[in-house]
Parts: sequence; C-alpha cells; structure tokens
Amino acid sequence: MPEIPAGTTAGVAVYDRQTGRFTELHEADRQFRSASLVKLLLALDVLGDGGPAALPEADRVRLTAMLRSSDDAAASHYWATRGGSAVVTRTASRLGLTGTVPPPATHPGYWGYTATTAADTVRVYRHILDAAPAPVRTFVMDALHAATRCGNDGFDQYFGIPSAFDGPHAVKQGWSGFTSGGCTATPASRAARTPAPVSAPGTRAAALDLVSEALHTTGTVGPGDRTVVAVLTLHPDGTPYGTAYGKVTRLTDSLDVPGAVRPTGTRFGTWGSGVRVRAAADTGSAHLTTLPAGVEVLVGCQGRGGRVTVPPYDNDWWAYLPQYGGWITQIYISSPGNTLPGVPDCP
Repeated sequence: MPEIPAGTTAGVAVYDRQTGRFTELHEADRQFRSASLVKLLLALDVLGDGGPAALPEADRVRLTAMLRSSDDAAASHYWATRGGSAVVTRTASRLGLTGTVPPPATHPGYWGYTATTAADTVRVYRHILDAAPAPVRTFVMDALHAATRCGNDGFDQYFGIPSAFDGPHAVKQGWSGFTSGGCTATPASRAARTPAPVSAPGTRAAALDLVSEALHTTGTVGPGDRTVVAVLTLHPDGTPYGTAYGKVTRLTDSLDVPGAVRPTGTRFGTWGSGVRVRAAADTGSAHLTTLPAGVEVLVGCQGRGGRVTVPPYDNDWWAYLPQYGGWITQIYISSPGNTLPGVPDCP
C-alpha cells in the first residue's frame, strides 16, 4: 500500500506492462488539476498519426522543450493555436480517458487547470507505448527519457520518480501553485505558472481544487519502460516546494514498482534557502545548481574540503550527492555534529 505522507492528498496508479496488472491503486479515479501533465495531451494532438516527420522543424524543437523541460510558452502556444479546451476533449475521446476534462468554465484559458486522474495518466502512457505509431512513440519517449533536472521555469523537476529510482526512467512532471527557483538563472514565481487566458470555450463547471499546491510525478521505470507510474498529489496552500518535493519522493519510494532499482545512500533533510551544489568540496568550485529550500537529499559519502562558516556554525565536511553529481557543505544538512552518522567517507 502507498505510504501517504500526513497532509497529502494522493491519487496513485502503478501498472506493470510485463504482467499486465496494477501493483498499486489508491484513489486512482480522483480528479486533480493536471498542471503540466496536460502537455502530454498537447504533444499527442500536435503529432497526430503523422509523427514528427510531418511537422516543421520549429514544432519539433518546441515540442521537445515542452516535454523535456516542461516549457510553458510551448504549451500556451499550442493551447492558443489548436483550440484550447477542444484539445482535451478530442484527445480524451481518442484515448478513452474517463476522468480527463477541460478546465472549468471559469478558467477556460488555463491549460494547467485541465482535470485528470492517475488512472487516465496510465492510459495515456499505455497509448504512447503500445498503440501510438512508432514515430510518435519514439519522439515522445526519447524526450521523456532525457527530461532535464531543471524545468525552463526554474523548478527542479527531479522529485518523485527520478529521486526514488535509478534509471532507466522517463518522466513528465507537473507542479502548480509553488514558488521555487535556483535551478536556472531566472527563478519562477507563482504567477509565472499561471498561463494567460486565451480564447477557448470551457465545457463544464466542476468542483476542482484550484487552491491546494499540486505536485505530480509520472512516467515509466525499468528496462523497456516496464512499469508505468502515476502519482498525483495535493498539499495545503502555502506548502514550501522543498517540503512537497520530499513528500512526493517518499510516497513514490514506498510503491511496489516492478523493475525499479533504488539508489544507495542515506536521505537527510536540509535547511536554508539558496544552498548551492558544487562540482567539488569547496566554495570556489563551479556552481552546478541550487537546492529547493528544505528539500531532502540522498548522500552517498562525505569528505573534508573547504571550510565554510555560517555563524554560529563552522565546518569543513562536505556531503557528496550522487543524484546531483556534486557536493554541498554539511552545515546545511539537518543532522547534529559536523559529520553524518552512518555515511561512509568518500574514497
């Protein structure tokens, strides 16, 4: 059974393509606002049966950015040019989705307010993997297998599946309502995740939670895209991104996912904002990325490096984060003492 963190509302579906059965189902038909998961529907609508070869190069580039780095401008472009809510209606009909409907009539131009379910998300992936023409399947899955850590809006999108499991995996993530940044040079704000309205007819008015923070991790895990995982979650309004990031990762890690390999290391909480991951154990080394405030990290080993002083703390021990390929000073790890218990020294 999924281990749902306190205060989290979740819809979960895990489908093993090898055995043809679900290994996890929890509130799988509950509707959530899709956030960026709707980009899968937009991509399928644009690609049609002709696949990428039938599209101009500009569209192939735009679609790749939308799928790999969750580019919002691309989604807004296709929402505006392909009929807005009509994209959801016709794609849901074509794929046999039962709980996916356009945004509420009060928010017709907000593509992220499309409603969907964990069960429907699994149906979308099964269509891509098992029913879509080969060029469509290859284009979409190649992009999702190469999903970037940093979304184009400054959010670290490696929560859930990428943090809970080693590769191979493919992911399309979704987030809505949070403020977070640092993964790119231009941090995103809450307003940046709210696309401007475009002219498109809403098709229904329904009670959909548009207030709670939404964070979804979906995709495939294991060789040959063996298992489809869909974890859709809501968190109380005001929940920090790093907190939700950790909760979704822990929930995902609790699931029965055939073919999954869990990474080695020990997870620790962090504190502070703007904590930088460095290429080496020294503040003078290259800045790789910035952690979401308060996020949990997987520590592979620890070692001495450049001394860091953050009054009243002073420490020359650093933690190596294998999933980031870099180091953070252990001052910002929530653990007593200068060294981390149970963590080996780096070679």
